[in-house]
Amino acid sequence: MPKLTRKRVHPWPVRLCHWLNVMVMVGMVMSGWGIYNASPLFSFTFPKVMTLGGWLGGNIAWHLAVMWLLFANALFYLIWGVVSGHFKKRFFPLSLTLAMSEIGLALRFKLPHQQGKYNAVQKLLYVAVILLGALLVLSGLSIWKPVQLSWLVALFGGFDTARYVHFFAMSGLMLFVVVHVVMVLLVPKTLPAMITGGRGEESGDE
Repeated sequence: MPKLTRKRVHPWPVRLCHWLNVMVMVGMVMSGWGIYNASPLFSFTFPKVMTLGGWLGGNIAWHLAVMWLLFANALFYLIWGVVSGHFKKRFFPLSLTLAMSEIGLALRFKLPHQQGKYNAVQKLLYVAVILLGALLVLSGLSIWKPVQLSWLVALFGGFDTARYVHFFAMSGLMLFVVVHVVMVLLVPKTLPAMITGGRGEESGDE
């Protein structure tokens, strides 16, 4: 007969990677804005107070240092997510049609939320942000080592195009962060579970 078991809503690897990413992304974005200011792609620059490193050399040093922490954190999360079955359980099946329908509910503040289970909108956003992260890393590598990774630069259509891809991938990631924060503000009960792990009920067979 069916039996209810109590499990962590967010396992410790998810919480560890999540909060490490918060710190890492702040460092990556602020140092990246400093690098951008040295050779802007558009007719605007970011205020110096919002950059990290003080000058171009410092910006690059911070960006590369934090990059390795981001890489290690992402690699650990990806390996754990696949091996543990976390990705399969939480992100799939993925329905674009259902996600579009639930976006309408979210805009009307009628989207239901069940602790420990991702709705179609969350699944779509999390899968999209993983793909954006991969694009960010690949475009960043092509900018960092354009000679050694000339084949990668060519895939992006050239060095300048890779810079645009990198900028827009970063912007997409920041948009995700904004949406993520708004969703937490709308459903604040989700925050404690990301700190403590929380407890949720899960059905199973006895």
